[in-house]
Parts: sequence; structure tokens; C-alpha cells
Amino acid sequence: MQYDILLIGAGPAGLSFARALSGSGLRIAIVEQQAEAALADPADDGREIALTHRSHRLMQEYDLWPRIAARDIGTLRDAQVVDGDDADGLLFSHAESGQSQLGWLVSNHAIRRAAWQAVQEVDDVTMLAGVKVAGVETDAQSARIRLDDGRVLEGALIVAADSRFSESRRALGIRADLHDFGRTMLVVRMRHERAHESVAWEWFRYGQTLALLPLHDPHTSSVVLTATRPEIDALLAMDEADFDIAMTRRFDNRLGAMQRVGPAVAYPLVGVYPERFHAHRYAVIGDAAVGMHPVTAHGFNFGLLSVDALARRIRAASAQGEPIHADALLADYDIEHRAATRPLYLATKLVATLYTDDRAPARMARKLALRAGRWAPPFRRLVMHGLTQPGDGMPLGHARKLMMRLRPR
Repeated sequence: MQYDILLIGAGPAGLSFARALSGSGLRIAIVEQQAEAALADPADDGREIALTHRSHRLMQEYDLWPRIAARDIGTLRDAQVVDGDDADGLLFSHAESGQSQLGWLVSNHAIRRAAWQAVQEVDDVTMLAGVKVAGVETDAQSARIRLDDGRVLEGALIVAADSRFSESRRALGIRADLHDFGRTMLVVRMRHERAHESVAWEWFRYGQTLALLPLHDPHTSSVVLTATRPEIDALLAMDEADFDIAMTRRFDNRLGAMQRVGPAVAYPLVGVYPERFHAHRYAVIGDAAVGMHPVTAHGFNFGLLSVDALARRIRAASAQGEPIHADALLADYDIEHRAATRPLYLATKLVATLYTDDRAPARMARKLALRAGRWAPPFRRLVMHGLTQPGDGMPLGHARKLMMRLRPR
């Protein structure tokens, strides 16, 4: 079976990529192990996705945003970072950003549903759901995917959006840096007495990290608790009343009494960054390219950046009659996406490591860092630029791309 692009994975990044290339004259096949019913009506996994202004623009462009109900969209006006028992912490205010808000928060299952619906309305994408990839291979003539039912798909290029633990990436010999943070993340929606006022929290308590993501209802937030696996398991084993009391206590009653109103789901925290984002006739996007720690809330935003960076190059090459699988095209994509993501990936590892270290020197460094941030408006504006992104470029973009071109291979 012959196509132009063979896309592995029908998650939000994969579906957005297919939508971004729809209408370009290219034939796209998507291979996904989930059944169509699960894709059309995705289960609520408890996760809320923080979206930047640029991600919002791209989701408008790909026809995803109009398909998301208002009840699934929360306003991220400001963000506050608190360490230990501090009362105030470091505030990132929308007023300093020049925008009316820093971003949006959207339920993950709502994004998945919208992406699926958007792809259903195009006729140049073939969906092969409920099948698994048994093997991938590329050579000078073509790229091929062998399915577990015996079929073989052939195309010019394989694009993988098959999770941060991508099997196709490994099969093609691309090594990746996997960083296990040794913690588990519990995600759950909670209703609380005091209004969240559209302010997100990142609270680095001693022995745990708490995040609060404001949802559409002013008294409902997505709560993210990062702790050891035994602590998370103990919470999950509680009945509903004890769970609510325990979460209220973990927040020191700052929001009043809290009540669970959604599923509680646990995820291991593992960061992943491949040594390359491409091989011959092969490229990775989404989490297969960058698997982020959630502390900076950039996971899906980076996924959309990868979609945009690769789709733009493929569209341009196709329009000019040039090969969409050219090594130079894929290498150029690699440089742009690495420049956009590598600095924040490394900074996130540093922050997550420092702010989960409860030894006395680390505690002192944490407080000094937040104090410096309070007195450094340029630093705050740089962080907020990453969220609001008034333009489509990146800060110090030329220098960052040059560094990626010159990096050791």
C-alpha cells in the first residue's frame, strides 16, 4: 500500500500533524493501535494541558480550537511559584506580559476529541486503527512499516508520534537520554471553597510538589501532586472522604475544604530527549521528540512546535516539487526544534532536581533563586515570553540555532 507519509500514532500531536498537511496534495496514512471508538470518544485521563498563545494560534489554524467546548477551557491569567512555607513566592503576572492572560488550560481528552474530529473532515488522510506496528525500515528507495496483521505500508517518509518511549525511534537506532525523576505524579480535579482567580500554582513543598491549574469553574482546579510511589498508592487506596481530607491538608487549607470531582490517575515522571529527531526518511514529533517533565507545562506546546516546524518544511518542499524526505530538510527541522526545546528541557531538569532536594544547601538555593526572580523583571518577562509568544520566533533564535548546528555529533 503506497502513501507519501506514514504517520505512527493518532494522539493529539499525530492528528495535528495530519491536519497541518491536509490539502497539500500528499497522501497520509496514520497507524494507531487504539480502536477508532477510543479515538472518537477518548477517556478522561484527568490531565489538563497548559497552552501558550502560539499553541492557541496553531490549534485555530488546524481547526481544533473551535471544536472545544467552553466548559473544557480554563483561563491561565497569572502563575505563582512558591517554595516551602513561603506565603507569597514569585508571581508571573499577565500585566508584565502585555497580554490579557498568560495562556489557557484545556482538558487533554477534549484536545484529543477535537483533533480526531478535525481529521475526519479531510479526505487525504487514511486511518488504520486497531493495528500495531511490527517493524519499520528505510532505504534509498522508500520507507516501510510492517503491521502485525501482515500488511506492509510503503511511503516516502515515516513520521513517528508514538510516545516518549517510541519503539520506532529505537528500532531505527536513535538513542535517547531518559531521566527518571524517581517520583510519581497524581492528577485529579478538585472542587474547593475559595476561588482560584485564574491563577496557577507551582508549590515546592518539602517532600512533595503541588500544582494547581485553574479550570473554567472558578471553584474547580486540576491538582497535580508529585511524591513517591508509596505515598501516591496510599492516597489512591483511600475512600473518597479520606482522600478529600488528605488533599485539603496537603494544601494547608489554603483553598478551604477540597472535594474530588474527577478521576485520580497516577503517572511516572520520566523525561526523554533523543540525540536526534530524524534518521534517513524518518522524523519524530510530539513526545517522541521531547518528553518533558510537567513542571513547566510545555509538553504539548513543544509537540505543536514540532508539528509546525516539520509540516511547514514538507509543505514547502512538496509545493516546489522537491523530495519531502530529503536529509537536508529533516536536518533543518532537527536544528530548529532542538534550538526551541533543548534549553528549556535542560533548565526543567535542573529546576525539578533542585526543587525536590530537601537538603539544607538546596533549600537555601531554592529561596535565593525565587528571591532573585522577584527582583529581576527581565527574567520574569523572558519566562512569560515563552508562554505568550507574541511572535512566532524564539528569544535569541539565531544564536540558539547556530549552537545546535555546531554541537558535537
